[in-house]
Amino acid sequence: MSVTRDDVQAVLASITDPATNGPLNASGAVKALTVDGGTVRFVLEIAASRAAEYAPVQAEAEKLIGALNGVEKVTVVMTAHSSPAAPPDLKPNRPAAPSGPQKIPGIDRIIAVASGKGGVGKSTVASNLACALAAMGRRVGLLDADVYGPSQPRMLGVSGRPASPDGKTILPLRNYGVTMMSIGLMTNEDQAVVWRGPMLMGALQQMMNQVQWGALDVLIVDLPPGTGDVQMTLAQKAQVNGAIIVSTPQDVALLDARKGIDMFQQLHVPIIGMIENMSTHICSECGHEEHVFGHGGVAKEAAKLGVPLLAEVPLHLSIRMAADGGAPIVVSDPESAQAKAFLDVAKHLIDAGSA
Repeated sequence: MSVTRDDVQAVLASITDPATNGPLNASGAVKALTVDGGTVRFVLEIAASRAAEYAPVQAEAEKLIGALNGVEKVTVVMTAHSSPAAPPDLKPNRPAAPSGPQKIPGIDRIIAVASGKGGVGKSTVASNLACALAAMGRRVGLLDADVYGPSQPRMLGVSGRPASPDGKTILPLRNYGVTMMSIGLMTNEDQAVVWRGPMLMGALQQMMNQVQWGALDVLIVDLPPGTGDVQMTLAQKAQVNGAIIVSTPQDVALLDARKGIDMFQQLHVPIIGMIENMSTHICSECGHEEHVFGHGGVAKEAAKLGVPLLAEVPLHLSIRMAADGGAPIVVSDPESAQAKAFLDVAKHLIDAGSA
C-alpha cells in the first residue's frame, strides 16, 4: 500500500510545533512537502534562534513518518534564518558611473551559468552544481540573477525575506552549505517583476555588492536566458572567471546557445564548457533509451569551439521532483546516476582550478 500525502499530514498534525503549541502542519513551518512513491521529503522552516527546540521535532517527524506503511525514505531538512529586522530595499539606485569589471570583496571566483533560450534546465544545473561544489568542501554562493523567473528559492527549499541590519547591507539565506540570494526572496511567489533595463541593472549590482556574501571560493550566477542587460551588466561590472553554457541537443536550442557564446566572447568572458541537458531518456518500465531531443548536438558544438563537453545530463523524473521539492538531486539522492553527472562537473571544475 502506497503512502499518501494525507497520511503524512495526519502524522504532522500529531506533532506539536514549539513556536505555536499547535499542530506542526498548521503552523506554516512545513514547506515543499512531496510524496514520491515511498519517499517523503519536506523542509522545516524555522527561526534561527529556535533551532535547538526544533531538533527533537525533526527527529520525531522522521521517526513517525518512517513508520508509516509504504514509506522507504524520509528526508526532513531544517532551514533556519534570521527574522528580518529591516527588509532591504532593492529598488533601483541611479546607475553608477561606468567602470571596468571589479572583483567582489571576499569572492575568489565567479562562474556564470547561462543559456541562449529558456526551458533548457539552466537553473536546475546551477542549483545542483552549487550543492555539488559545497558537498566537496568548497565555500559556495549562488546568485539567482534570473530576475523575471527566479526559481532558486524553490529549488533550494529556502523562503522568507533576508534581513538587513542597517537597511543597506543584505544578509543572504543559506541551505545545503550554499549561501543564496535571489530577487524571488523579495517578492511574492506569484508576483511579476515589471522592471525595465536600468532597474534590472541597479538591482543586480545591489545583489552583487550589498549582499554580505562572506568569504567564498566560488559564486555561481544563474543568469536569465538570452543576451540581455543582466548578462552585460554582470560581465562589465564584475570579474567573471568563466561561463558554462547549458543547452538541449536540438538545433533550435543550439542556435540560441551560439548567440550566448558569442556574447560572452565579445565581453571577454572565457567559456569553461558546455552541458547537454535532457540528453537522453531511459524508460522506467522497459529500460529503452530514447533521445527525445536528439543527441550529440552540444558535443559537436563544444568540439567546434574547442571547449569541454562537461556533462550529458539525462532527462529523468527524479531530477525534476527533487528540484520542485526543494532539495536538488545531489542532496536528496547523491548516489544516483543522475546526481553523478553534476558531481562529475563539480570535480572537473575543482581539478581545473575553476572553482
